Amino acid sequence: MRESDIENYLVERVQALGGMVRKVVWQGRRGAPDRLVVLPLKKEGLFYSDPSIWIELKAPGKTPEPHQEREHARMRKYGLRVEVVDSIERVNEVLK
Repeated sequence: MRESDIENYLVERVQALGGMVRKVVWQGRRGAPDRLVVLPLKKEGLFYSDPSIWIELKAPGKTPEPHQEREHARMRKYGLRVEVVDSIERVNEVLK
């Protein structure tokens, strides 16, 4: 399975939940997550406590580089949710 297969599944799942996925290009900031998932605040009686999730997509079994880990930690320090996704199963975990 390729990273693009995981990305396609992520987009399908998020859209099925009524949300959207945006590909993000950061100027002057290496290592930041490359996708932003935005979920509706309310969907069929369910409430998402954190409607936005920053996603770092990786090929199966791959892990973030050290500079990416540092940037993810910086973002989390400010209260942002950052998730690393490298499988279909992980997409499902993140979107619970």
